[in-house]
Amino acid sequence: MIVTTTQTVENRSIDEYLGLVAGQSIWEEKMAKEIITGIATAPTEAVPGYKDHMTQARLAAIAEMKTKAEKMGADAIVAIAFDHLVMHDDMLMLFASGTAVKLADPPLSM
Repeated sequence: MIVTTTQTVENRSIDEYLGLVAGQSIWEEKMAKEIITGIATAPTEAVPGYKDHMTQARLAAIAEMKTKAEKMGADAIVAIAFDHLVMHDDMLMLFASGTAVKLADPPLSM
């Protein structure tokens, strides 16, 4: 499954737009507090584990999107965007969305 933040897939044309897919990752308690502190603190290196936690959150959201896109018969997810929401002082939600697409075969010649 190709996953990209761009509107297109290089050297491939989009045959069909299948629809929106979204994924989320919710972090509570200690890990969320570390992430929230990292978001509010500059530089982010000041908070141990911040980058690792955010990477884990992004990967979990992407994995959920991929599962949904595969069920739709998609070859790729394009135009992925990420956002986060701090809920209370101890919960963080990372949200990802994109468009599931079917790619045309074969790849475009270069």
